[in-house]
Amino acid sequence: MARRFSALQLLLDAARGPASCKPLWPRRSPSGPYDVIIVGGGGHGLATAYYLAREFGVRRIAVLERTLIGYGNVGRNTTIVRSNYLLPQNQRFYEDSLRRWRTLARELNFNIMYSPRGVLDLAVADEDLVALRRRGNAMRLSGIDAELLDRSGVARFVPELDVAAPRQFPLVGGLLQRRGGTVRHDAVAWGYARAAAALGVDIIERCEVLALARRGGRIAGVESDLGFIAGERVALAVAGRTASLAARLGVALPLETHLLQACVTEPVKPMLDTVLIYMFPGGGEVYVSQSDRGGLVFGGMLDGHPSMTQTGAVSRVRDVCRALTALLPRTADLRLLRHWAGMNDMTMDGSPIIDKLGSEELFLNGGWCYGGFKAIPASGRAYAELIARGEAPELIRPFRLSRFLTGQVLDEKGAGPFPARQ
Repeated sequence: MARRFSALQLLLDAARGPASCKPLWPRRSPSGPYDVIIVGGGGHGLATAYYLAREFGVRRIAVLERTLIGYGNVGRNTTIVRSNYLLPQNQRFYEDSLRRWRTLARELNFNIMYSPRGVLDLAVADEDLVALRRRGNAMRLSGIDAELLDRSGVARFVPELDVAAPRQFPLVGGLLQRRGGTVRHDAVAWGYARAAAALGVDIIERCEVLALARRGGRIAGVESDLGFIAGERVALAVAGRTASLAARLGVALPLETHLLQACVTEPVKPMLDTVLIYMFPGGGEVYVSQSDRGGLVFGGMLDGHPSMTQTGAVSRVRDVCRALTALLPRTADLRLLRHWAGMNDMTMDGSPIIDKLGSEELFLNGGWCYGGFKAIPASGRAYAELIARGEAPELIRPFRLSRFLTGQVLDEKGAGPFPARQ
């Protein structure tokens, strides 16, 4: 009886239209002064606000988003989460994030659709398998799950691949992390936004920050297109717009913005229950999974030039589609439903910057390159601690901006399967 009532209620709500829908968080206007102003309403900004309020007791928080919640990179990615890194600094950080993904739905009381379907890096040559073996051994030494599969192991785990089928670059094995998988990206934004708002955070949409406001040589807030907003501390979390916003605020950063193409096909019956990453000589790469709606979601390498257009380049889309059909030939007849580009703020070593900038109360979370989405829970928690206490927790100390001066870079380039080829 309850199920019938729920279905009937759903139909009645649909008939009444948007007026029957309750917003997940209230729409706010600036009402400072605030203890913390977070610039950027994507995953990192919303998670930071949530942890600041929940774990550090900071209540006067504003999240300023230039468009709408979920319209930036948090809604423009291929939803993959993993911790299969080689360097110990990255291993610790992304493993912390992956552990948090597993329990986040219960914590937020919001279904983020975490699906530990496994992430499999494929090898097409014996030297690739050596590189994957090295990474897998490093992961296991750090207590992270990793399984090296030979050709027959890949065939058993992903029978849809048909490893015996003729290919220009035959599959010889792969490295599997079973706890890796996917998370529903827009649910992450909605879940964090709702939870943060319930703790008293003001989420202010359609509010673009134009400049820092200073009084007596100290940061006093920000100037926005909605006017002056007073705040004691300002924290940046604007992903691909980090370099341009920082330049507007008078801060020079070692970042470039590049586009990363992603595509989704028409819905089809279940044909792939894991995440595959496939790279082969000549610049071909594709990572692919099947969404809950049935479409194949896939992407490839960065565009080869800086850009902030968020429009897809036909040549790159063609390359990504070619790589997908080389991996899964039966996808060749699928129709491409849509494609888009996420703006990636790229550092020189492929690792992020989470730091306090200078002596002022100005903080930076950016330079996420390929890894921004999967880092959200760990990044939000650690960034919140940095802002609240003024000192970085051990987890993010390797990501200080000063590493580019000292030479202590973390050159892993997003843990692509074969760094020597990148």
